Amino acid sequence: MTRMPVLFVGHGSPMNALDTNPFTETLSALGKKLPKPQAILVVSAHWETQGTQVLHNAAPQTIHDFYGFPKPLFDMQYPAKGPLKLAEETQKLIPGSVLSEKWGFDHGTWAILVHMYPDADIPVYQLSIDVTKTPEQHLEIGKLLRPLREQGVLIVGSGNIVHNLRLINWREPKAAYDWAQEFDADIKKSLDERDANSLTHFKEKFGDAAVKSVPTPEHYYPLLYCYGASDEADKLVYPYEGFEMGSLSMRNALWS
Repeated sequence: MTRMPVLFVGHGSPMNALDTNPFTETLSALGKKLPKPQAILVVSAHWETQGTQVLHNAAPQTIHDFYGFPKPLFDMQYPAKGPLKLAEETQKLIPGSVLSEKWGFDHGTWAILVHMYPDADIPVYQLSIDVTKTPEQHLEIGKLLRPLREQGVLIVGSGNIVHNLRLINWREPKAAYDWAQEFDADIKKSLDERDANSLTHFKEKFGDAAVKSVPTPEHYYPLLYCYGASDEADKLVYPYEGFEMGSLSMRNALWS
């Protein structure tokens, strides 16, 4: 079986689910280019829990976890099936984790998969982000996921390296603040050098730019899972780089 890559996606606005733009076209191209997965495991910024949970549901619901957007976005469904056996195997890989039927596909998952795999014909499940864990612990969970790659599972982290909604520049859709560009570049360098210490101690290492870029950590943490699931043998490329509205980095990272 083909060893699957690991993909981090800076997902940005939910409106990307409806839009055709260079970012969504990149996702569509990746869906055609990557080896076809047996299943997809997504670590999304939008599923935070006390303790690590693995989605265990044969027919997960499509969750519209936002408000104030057009009706066509709320009408979107992503009817992929859930791989129950793989979910059970994944739960066994992570000490202290539990299975959960109560979640579904949040927009961190379906808003990108509608472009990558629009037919929803590949089983999908999610892994939650435990809010009680440290950055180092999130990275270590990523390492525990590595065996899934050998079973044909595409591991996807969905968040944003830079994600500050309070400082969004609504007037300039493609703007980028200096501090956002600085932190995004610092993290890219840390990924390139496989500098786990800088990735996990980012605020101590990168100062004010990190504080502004990561006011809350949930959109950053999926990157740590992806880094952990990768290894030194992987080649790292960035299928998409860019910014939205000043304070959102749309960088994607692919290890294969």
